[in-house]
Order: sequence, then C-alpha cells, then structure tokens
Amino acid sequence: MPGSQAGLKEAGKEEQKMAKGRYADIIIDISHEKVDRPFQYKIPEKMQGKLEAGMCVQIPFGQGSRMRQGYVVEVTDQPRFPDEKQKFVAAIVTEYMSAEGDAVKLAAWMKETYGSTMIAALKTVLPVRQTMKQREKKKIIRLLTKEETCALLGECIRKHQSARARVLQALCEEAELPYELVSGRLNVSAAVLKSLKEQGVLSIESESYYRNPVKLEAARETGRELSREQSLIRDSVLSDYDAGRREVYLIHGITGSGKTEVYLSLIEGMIKRGKQCIVLIPEIALTYQTLLRFYKRFGDRVSVMNSTLSAGEKYDQWQRARKGEIDVIIGPRSALFVPFPNLGLIVMDEEHESSYKSETMPRYHARETAEHLAELKNASLVLGSATPSMEAYYRALEGKYKLFTMERRLTGGTLASVSIVDLRQELREGNRSIFSRKLQELIEDRMGRKEQIMLFLNRRGYAGFVSCRSCGYVMKCPHCDVSLSQHLGGRMVCHYCGYETVLPGKCPSCSSPYLLGFKAGTQQIEEQLHRRFPGVRTLRMDGDTTRTKDSYGKILTAFADGGADVLVGTQMIVKGHDFPNVTLAGVLAADLSLNDSDYRSGERTFQLLTQAAGRAGRGTRPGEVVIQTYRPEHYSIIHAASQDYRAFYEEEILYRKMGAYSPAGHMMAVLVTGPDEKKGQELSARLAELARNVEKTDKEEKKAVVIGPARAAIGKINDIYRFVIYCKAFHYRQLTEIKDKIEEYLFPLGLKEENVQFDFNP
Repeated sequence: MPGSQAGLKEAGKEEQKMAKGRYADIIIDISHEKVDRPFQYKIPEKMQGKLEAGMCVQIPFGQGSRMRQGYVVEVTDQPRFPDEKQKFVAAIVTEYMSAEGDAVKLAAWMKETYGSTMIAALKTVLPVRQTMKQREKKKIIRLLTKEETCALLGECIRKHQSARARVLQALCEEAELPYELVSGRLNVSAAVLKSLKEQGVLSIESESYYRNPVKLEAARETGRELSREQSLIRDSVLSDYDAGRREVYLIHGITGSGKTEVYLSLIEGMIKRGKQCIVLIPEIALTYQTLLRFYKRFGDRVSVMNSTLSAGEKYDQWQRARKGEIDVIIGPRSALFVPFPNLGLIVMDEEHESSYKSETMPRYHARETAEHLAELKNASLVLGSATPSMEAYYRALEGKYKLFTMERRLTGGTLASVSIVDLRQELREGNRSIFSRKLQELIEDRMGRKEQIMLFLNRRGYAGFVSCRSCGYVMKCPHCDVSLSQHLGGRMVCHYCGYETVLPGKCPSCSSPYLLGFKAGTQQIEEQLHRRFPGVRTLRMDGDTTRTKDSYGKILTAFADGGADVLVGTQMIVKGHDFPNVTLAGVLAADLSLNDSDYRSGERTFQLLTQAAGRAGRGTRPGEVVIQTYRPEHYSIIHAASQDYRAFYEEEILYRKMGAYSPAGHMMAVLVTGPDEKKGQELSARLAELARNVEKTDKEEKKAVVIGPARAAIGKINDIYRFVIYCKAFHYRQLTEIKDKIEEYLFPLGLKEENVQFDFNP
C-alpha cells in the first residue's frame, strides 16, 4: 500500500510537471497602444520547459495569423481562454537576444510608473536586440619543418609559382603568420592558401574575439590612500552590504573632494566579493577621463556603453557582461540596462544632471530607475554630486537616503575665489564686449604665467527669452513666474498658461532701447578672444566640434597636454573634468538659464555655476572664477558664488513647497499630438476634463490641480500640432491615477492619428 501511494504521488508530480508552463503571455512587437497588453499562446510540447520570461518568439497574430515577433512576459499553467481559441507559439527567435526576467519586470515597472507602451519599455531595457556575427581573427600555421619548407620554396621558385613562393618565404622566417598579412601585403589568394592547406603544408586557424571600444594604453595603478572622509564612506557602504542591508547613499562632496576615488574603492570591494558594477555618467564627454581612471585601476575588465559605439561593439559588450567577462561598465543612462548577472553596485555620478531624464517614451529618470533596478538585483546604489538634485537631497534629509558629506579638497587647497561682475554696469561704463574688464585682465595675467583658462558659455535658455541689456529686466508672464518666449512676428508667449503679448519697442522698466535676445555662441567667443589676445591658443568644445566618435577625448587630451591656453565651451566643459593647470574660469552670461520657462531654472543655474567654479584651482595653485551676469542679486547666483549648497537648498525648497513642485509635490505633463489642430484641441480638452473629475483617494488630501489644455512650448513640429495639460499634486500616486484613467479612456478609442504621452516631473 505505501508503495502504491508513493507511485501515485510520483505520477501526480509528473502530471504537475507536464501541466506547468503550457501557456505563454506574450507582448507583440508593435509600438501601438491597441496591442499594449499580453496575448496568451499555447506552448507546443517540444518547447515546454524551454521558454522563459524575456525570450523573443515568433507567433501567429491577428485574423490572417501573420507571423509577428513578441517577447515572453510570463510562462504559466493557467489558461485565460479555452484551449481551442488559443494559437501555438511558432518558434523561438534565436538571432535576437533574450532578456533576463528582471529586465521584463523592470520594463513593466517603467510602463506603469512613467506611462508608455510595454513594447517601448522593453525596447528601452533591451537596446541591444539584434544578434551580430562575432569577429574572427585568422592565422596561418606552418606544419612542415623549416628545412622542408625551404626545400619546397626552392621548388616553387624553379616552377615560377610566385604566389606560393611568397607564402613559403614568409613561413621559412616565421612559424605563424596573420592571415591579413598573407592575403593583403603578400597578395596571396584564398585559392593558393587552400591548395597549400590540402597538401599539408600549412593550416588556417580561426579565433573569435570581441570588438573592444576601449582603446587605451595606460599603466596599471593601485588605489590611492583614502582620507578619513573617504574611508568612512567606503567602510559604511561595504559593511552595510556584508550585513545584508541594501541602501541608497548620497555623497555630497564639494568639487575636488575625491568622490571618484571613493567610487573606485567601493567597486574594488565589490569585485573582491564577486560582484559587478555599473557607473553612470551624465555626458559622453566625461567618458574618456572617467574611463582612463577606471582602466588604470581595473584594466580590461572595464568597458563602456554609449551611443557612439557601433552595433557590433554594443553587442559584444552586452555579451561580455552577460558572461561575466567584465566587472565594470561605464556610460550614460542606457548603461543601466547592461545585463550583469551578479550586479552588486550602481554608482550614479553627477546625479543632478538633467541628461539622466529620458526625452523619449518612456520618459524615465535614471535615478528612480536605478533605485528600482537595485531592489530587483539586491544591489546598492550610490549617488554623488557637488550640487545634489533637490529630489535627492530632500529624500536624504527625510531619511530615505543615507547622506555623506565631503567638505575638504584632497589637494589641501581651498575652493576658488569667486567674483560677480554686473554686466549692466559694464554697459553703462562703455564696455560692449562680451568680456568684462576684470575677466580681460585676468586672462592676460594667466597667459603671462602660462596657466590655463576655461570659458563657459551658459547657453541654456538663450534661444527664446528677451531681456534688457541696460537694466537686466526680463519680459515675464503676469500670471506665471516664467519668462515669455519670443516668437515670429514680435509675439511674446507664455508656454505655461498661453498668455500672449507683443514685444515692446522699449524696456518697460527703464525705457532703454536695448531690449533684445542673446545671440552669442562659442564660435563668436573664440573669434573675439583671437581679436583681443593675438597669439592666444584656443580649443572649442560644443555640439559642432564633438560630432565624431573620438572628438571628446581628442579635445580633452590636447587641453590636458597644454595644447591650448583657453578652452571655450558649453555645459559639457564644466562637468567633472580635472585640469590641474587651470587657474581661471570665466562664466559668460551666467543668468541665461534663469530665463528658461521652467521651475527648475534656479536650481540648474546654481548647479552650472558651482560646477564651473569648481574647474579652477584643482592643482596646487589657487584658482579664480569670474561670473558675469545681468542679475547679480539673484539668490542662485549669490549662493553659487559662495558655493553654499545648503543655503541655496533652504531658499529654493520654500518656492517648491509654495508651488507644489518636485520634490515637495509632483507634476505630470500630458502631451497630445496630431496632424489635425481641431481634433487635437478637442481631445486635449476631454482629457483635461477627465483629469479634473478624478476623485481624491484620501479625504485629507487636496485634489490634483489641472492646468490647461494649452499649446505646447513648440506648438507645431513637422505639421504635427502639440497641446499640453499639466497636473500638479502633492502625492505621486494621485498623478498615476489620473494617468491610468486617461489610458483607460483612450484604449477603446483606438486612436490612429492622435498620440498621447505622459511626462512625470518634466
């Protein structure tokens, strides 16, 4: 009896095993909301046990059962429809990379959190989907002895077999030859080599190798001795990890305080524990210097992932990461999705940077996504910045992040001395140059001392706003605390509420005729430098000079090697670069970013100016910084000059709380686009009304405030009209409920021409 019971138990187990995983929920690879849901398929018996979440498959789809590709979201034994109504999975697509289950989970979270199609989210977490052919390196190996080969060479010369003779001559000298040498320089055909191979004279061997985007030659370095501040951070993070505590850490360190050395020591500790690490940096421009430091420490176990890589290079780094053949990947936000099997640490340097926010659907933020990925992978997350984002610092003060502060420069020097120059006064005193008199004097002084200079043009926001060059007055909306943007025909428009007026002939504040937009660019600055300082050697770093693959590294290396006296550039030159010979930094038109139609303009200005000021005096010699501005009284400029982050934060957070802006509150932009202006207006009006009717989830909470609809900042692009609705709330979930209601309303409509996108905390 016990034996028969055991038999029944085993049979039951076998039946359960057979039943498990008979159905697959699959997302179809079509970026359209109409099919933005899983469709269930039966798994053929021969595939059962082989399918798993994240795999790419072929399935018959639609009325004509046309073959489509899709991604497996879940394998289950629970049918959602009768078996006779379900189609079978046709095949596993092997030429596409399969995702890990965590990648699919992350995509699902991004879809829900940021509002997008599941396919768009999957394509974000799987940027490398097409399988690439692996590179091969061939070599020709001599099989005969040297004497036998030389004898055969003499025979070929007598018979005038010149091609064979060239190969044999080379093989007499070397037992192994690169295939490219023989086929290229020796000009020997594949047919000749095949004939010699068949005679047993030589063999041709192939060896697969990875395309390596890292082309560096640098001696290995050991870690530097850490300061007390640095050691405290390293020991705290690693001891937390060993104790099973997974935290988010914020390192607030002044420029030059040694944050990168902390990252290196943390990664070294993680590698010793058998873990892999992701290092996020905000700009491709930073990759070269960052990569060099990491390469010196960890050698070829470091790689890079960014948009300048070829498809083959991306694929190979993806494969190396999956196989555990690299320990560290460095890159901008897309590097977050490299499929490390044993991820232990994510480092997000310069976490305040706006480039960490995606501009395409899903409009995810790398900081929040890294936090969720760290949870999925049971990893730690370290954020670092000299000027933390309001969101990160707010969470640190609330105890959600663990805060570390680094207040001492490792060189033992002090922060650069900062001077604020009022450009209004310069104009009144007859100086119409873009360089203030003080900056001109200091440039001449540094050139005489053979020291280097960085000039930063704050171009953010320059395109549309209009200000008075005499008094600094900026044309603003009377209903919103944002600048009006200049449009064609002399129109001035508010991009938040739609208010519109005409550009006046004179300044409304001081009646000056100097009411105009700012037109200077880096090229004009470079030209003016050469006119004012004959013989000055300059390098320029902007969108025009950094188009090619290695342009960033070449410009930075040339400047570091003393190839120029002055480096002129936009935002990209102020972020994280370390040049010990730079003793002067000039910030031209510092207040331009204050005129963005954006509640973050004060924060961005403070960050840019503080980062720019941090470029000077990083060596043993003291540094000076000149901030040129039309608004020297603005709190972001005053606090940036004193490099007092806490004072800036305390003032800025008051404005955020008053306006319910992030991090004290939250905002969601709903963008409606379409080719028909009237239909776009009607749809955006219906969605705004729907948003206003979403009930409060809690009696204590205020309802979300809905603003609009109004035309977007750019009302039409390529004949597509754009309308925007803003929703503001103190709780994020109130906005996600509005998003869900809108998605629920849109689903049955099956919109073909109109498109709706969501952007949280834009």
